[in-house]
Amino acid sequence: SARIARNTQIVLAEESGITRVVDPLGGSYYVEALTQQLVDDAWKLIEEVDGLGGMTKAVESGMPKQRIEEAAAAKQARIDQGQDVIVGVNKYRLAEEEHIDTLEVDNHKVREAQIARIRRVRESRDEARCRNALKALTEGAKSGGNVLALAVEAARERATLGEISDAMESAFGRYDTTPKPVSGIYGKAYAADDRYKQVIEGVEAVTRRLGRKPRLLVAKMGQDGHDRGANVIASAFTDMGFEVTSGPLFQTPEEACALALENDVDAVGASSLAAGHKTLIPELIRQLKEAGRPDIKVVAGGVIPPQDYEFLKNAGVQGIYGPGSNVVECAADMLRLLGHNMPPVGGELEAAE
Repeated sequence: SARIARNTQIVLAEESGITRVVDPLGGSYYVEALTQQLVDDAWKLIEEVDGLGGMTKAVESGMPKQRIEEAAAAKQARIDQGQDVIVGVNKYRLAEEEHIDTLEVDNHKVREAQIARIRRVRESRDEARCRNALKALTEGAKSGGNVLALAVEAARERATLGEISDAMESAFGRYDTTPKPVSGIYGKAYAADDRYKQVIEGVEAVTRRLGRKPRLLVAKMGQDGHDRGANVIASAFTDMGFEVTSGPLFQTPEEACALALENDVDAVGASSLAAGHKTLIPELIRQLKEAGRPDIKVVAGGVIPPQDYEFLKNAGVQGIYGPGSNVVECAADMLRLLGHNMPPVGGELEAAE
């Protein structure tokens, strides 16, 4: 797909003559109409933000985040349906993808090395001066002082980022990062889809059997701050009838396990986009087993090299979904893991309750 994309650009540049026209769309009424539509829609957003009291108030209300997640869910639905083409992902896929070598980082070693580095910093600094700088930062945060200058001074005294953050948190508190999945966007796009209806019926059958909705935790562990995929999954599964708990960013396996137990989930979907899958997900599975809940299914999704699939399966991961996976089929697989007789694509539904 990369070669096709490159060659397409070369043909356009060298053969079509498009690069030799100053303004190929000059005078196009259609382009003018699209531009005006963009301006009008953008102005509506600006007015909405103004109505909330400005961007800071809008962020506090969660409006921008909600709009982004709604757009992402709608976009993913169009991709899954093939309406929006992503070359090499949902169209023109290679029969066999080429093996791509990836840099493998031992996250345990990185973590231990960083802990040792922080320990050396703390041992070598003037602890009294550092504590005074952190105390001044907290007081400045409470009184409305210049926290940037105070934070820089604390850093000069070799305070760690965690300590600087904690010093300000004691005054400001911490922003609530608990995701709240949007609903109705993905389901609306799939309302007339037969396979989607099969999944809905499957969820209803499992609900009747369990006496409640099937429960899923979408977990983001480690230093992975990319949450689009996790939010799309949470939104889509909610629309399909699952009871979804979205975990906050940057959880540890211990925290994800505790959240799974607290919500009594049937499965955990671990989203990995930052190469932490070989350490964090097996650790989560171990934590669940030690807590007496080996029955909780664990699946993984995100950017996971195919050569790591076998490792994860041996560690107990029961489903792996990489780029290009169809969300509806992911839900169908989840129903199978929960004991439902989900038919293959194009098959007739045989409800097993």
